[in-house]
Amino acid sequence: GGAAPPAGGPSPLDYMHVAAAPPPPAVQAALGIERPVLVGHSDGGSIALIHAGAFPGAVAGLVLMAPHVFVEDCSIRAIEEARRAFDSGGLDKRLARWHRDAAGTFDAWNLAWLDPRFRDWNIENYLAKVRAPLLAFQGEADPYGTRAQTDRIAAQVSGPADIVLLPDCGHAPWREASETVVPAVTAFTAGLAGGYRL
Repeated sequence: GGAAPPAGGPSPLDYMHVAAAPPPPAVQAALGIERPVLVGHSDGGSIALIHAGAFPGAVAGLVLMAPHVFVEDCSIRAIEEARRAFDSGGLDKRLARWHRDAAGTFDAWNLAWLDPRFRDWNIENYLAKVRAPLLAFQGEADPYGTRAQTDRIAAQVSGPADIVLLPDCGHAPWREASETVVPAVTAFTAGLAGGYRL
């Protein structure tokens, strides 16, 4: 959220892979975290999947909201629309609440996704190595992605996967469908703590 964007221009096209690198062991030790439950939204969900696939056994579970594993046409259209909203002055003010450099952060993300080379971005090769139980939410009215994303995740991961499709929900399940998301996440994490597997 508050992290600084790259110095001008788009993020490198592998920015999610870079972000998925494990934290330094000293950080995990200082926090007392051995195997975290990763919670990620959108790119954060993709980053969590990359991490869990690259480091099997390193995480206890995954909670994913509107994750993506490949680029859809609707994603590009929504990201183009986000650019228009940002340029018209409404979106930048909302993003400033979460990012020190809203314009730089937005540009880095937006320009990377709109780079023609990004159309081939795909992380499905990580999915078979994801062994941790996962809970994924996908809004059926999400302009950035369709249920094809979570369908592919469920079909390819090695561990148990519970997919929750949310009618009348867009890209922010925790906000738009909190009455479903919060109890489901609570039950999922409690189950992990008790050794329960889906």
